Amino acid sequence: MSKYSIESFVNETKEKPEQRDYFELEKPALLEINLNNQSVWTKMGSMVSYVGNINFERQGMLSGGLGNLLKKAISGEGARLMKAEGTGKLYVADEGKKVRILYLNNESVCVNGNDVLAHEQSVKSDITMLKSIAGVMSGGLFQVRLSGTGHIAITTHGEPLTLMVTPDAPVFTDPNATVAWSGNLTPDLKTNVSFKSLIGRGSGEEFQMKFSGNGWVLIQPYEEVYRIER
Repeated sequence: MSKYSIESFVNETKEKPEQRDYFELEKPALLEINLNNQSVWTKMGSMVSYVGNINFERQGMLSGGLGNLLKKAISGEGARLMKAEGTGKLYVADEGKKVRILYLNNESVCVNGNDVLAHEQSVKSDITMLKSIAGVMSGGLFQVRLSGTGHIAITTHGEPLTLMVTPDAPVFTDPNATVAWSGNLTPDLKTNVSFKSLIGRGSGEEFQMKFSGNGWVLIQPYEEVYRIER
């Protein structure tokens, strides 16, 4: 049989049925979620296929309580999550970005809102804001804090790099290349240029996120322009 035959192609690329984890990395850019009368939150528009009996419900603007209503209305986060519920296999992806699965064990992590692909219903999500004019200009104002116990899936452009933060060695990052950081850290946004020089800027080098304390920050080799979806 030729290695280029259709049969060879199917055997090489077909689903691996022996894998049955709740969150499974089927391919580097494709997440498989195995639902057994369960529900999960996924990024709006990320579903590429499913097998079984799964229903989808768009998250309402009031989901998560009134406390997040204003932040969701401003950021568009309220329109970016989809609830999938039922039994079957669900496949989600985001523009070919690489998927990373993390299991939180009564822990928390902060993720740029555009890089959250999915999380278990048991994981609590809260939108956090960095109150700075630089944050508004960069599009990096809104992040999602994921906390509790359960699986989450995040996405990165290319292979990410984790930088360790210590009290004597703070880490500075471009907001558009910053994916996630440990939940105990609260970054500051700083700029060394005047407000008028931000107008018409072409990149994020004019301002940075500063991480201080003990923890880690995840960056990607790509400056992502975050979209606000409504």
